[in-house]
Amino acid sequence: MEEVFGHECLYLAARDSSGELAGVLPLVRVNSLLFGHYLVSMPFLNSGGPIGETDAVRRLAAAAVECARTSGAKLLELRSRTELPLDLEASHRKVTVLLDLPAGGDPDLLWRALPSKLRSQVRRPQKDGIEVRFGADQVEPFFEVFSHHMRDLGTPTQPRRMFERIAATFPSIVSFGCAYSHSRPVAAGCGFSWNGEFEMMWASSLREFSRSAPNMLLYWAFLEQTVRERLAVFNFGRCSPGGRTHHFKQQWGQTRDIPLWWYQASRGRARATPAPDRGAYALGPLVWRRLPLALATALGPRIVRFLP
Repeated sequence: MEEVFGHECLYLAARDSSGELAGVLPLVRVNSLLFGHYLVSMPFLNSGGPIGETDAVRRLAAAAVECARTSGAKLLELRSRTELPLDLEASHRKVTVLLDLPAGGDPDLLWRALPSKLRSQVRRPQKDGIEVRFGADQVEPFFEVFSHHMRDLGTPTQPRRMFERIAATFPSIVSFGCAYSHSRPVAAGCGFSWNGEFEMMWASSLREFSRSAPNMLLYWAFLEQTVRERLAVFNFGRCSPGGRTHHFKQQWGQTRDIPLWWYQASRGRARATPAPDRGAYALGPLVWRRLPLALATALGPRIVRFLP
């Protein structure tokens, strides 16, 4: 956040009566004339709010509220996977979709549990010669697909440098994977392994290859890898309830929806961080989709750095 975007990061810590660390809360200040002033933990991610002992979590949140008030931030947002003991309004506008994985490290157990229609959808790109590769060398092809996909969605892309820094900083827990049609990357994903689960953070595919459904093979490859690593849960990442992305994630077997707890303290009428499909920003995607890919990829990082 500091190196790539230049954001100010505030690192709050709470200690108990003996001076031992009892809780932590990272805050990122995202401030611009165009979108406004926000304090968020954590931008771009699904969670990252205060953790620690109950009293420490309360004190950290209170300190964050005071920091937002004194610095003039119009919205404080503390993103959590679970309910926290806070007297703040919680937004559930996003859910995450989880799939419990079979123990033992055998992907065949999961494969046999998938619906037959879904297995056929995974086989289709295989028959078309599409293959999936993993590794640190997949960062560049990942970004090639990701930036193209984001332009087609009408959304500014994060900078390639962000993903390069993630790969360099968290090599033991981050995974980049790409699906290739011959030598061309056509679908790509990136996620983190932590606390017994794999969480898919970013995934995309090229529309011109939708007939082959390379994203189906990509997700299966990530699931396969996660089972082999003997992790207990595959986290498909956040989405809006009831949307197309939500239905895509729900089709992968006995999934379960987990409402996210995003706690907020606002000044004025701010009730959420900016979204390109709401309010005054709704025109943006219509224009962005029509930009040449090279121009959208160059301009995107200059805009997205101000979107928490």
